[in-house]
Amino acid sequence: MSIPDSLTHQDRLLTVNIHEMTYVPGAAPGSEIIPLFLDRENGIWVLYGKFQPGSTLPKHFHTGTVHFFTTKGEWNYVEYPDDPQTEGSYLYEPAGSIHSFSVPAHAKEAAEGFMVVYGANINFDGDTFLNIRDAGAIEDGILGYFKSKGLPVPPYISPKAAAHKA
Repeated sequence: MSIPDSLTHQDRLLTVNIHEMTYVPGAAPGSEIIPLFLDRENGIWVLYGKFQPGSTLPKHFHTGTVHFFTTKGEWNYVEYPDDPQTEGSYLYEPAGSIHSFSVPAHAKEAAEGFMVVYGANINFDGDTFLNIRDAGAIEDGILGYFKSKGLPVPPYISPKAAAHKA
């Protein structure tokens, strides 16, 4: 059998490097994200995040699965204080899980990590609906942020646009 023809020809690899990118404000004070891959049509978002000591994200319900790899620091879910995530930890979150991401105030450095999220986060303030955060909402927020600052859009991978270049 011979090698098939490529169905998705690429002149260049679809790649980005977090060391060449700008963090944008995240979902809560003390959090910043770098978009790596945003697919609003299929509901997939891949981010690199940095979370300062004492920061907590809103409680959220996941409509899909999440893979989170911690690259620096420590964090935990408020609901699971006995399961801290530290540098090198890989966490799988099943769809339907509910939790609040938190970095302890006593942490010596920001927690950082790489996340692959399918679907949306339905965010709450206590028991009150706050908003929905999905690939489209994240992309709209990032584009709006850079436009408001008069800055070029950072490179990130988008299936429809191949790679956005600054």
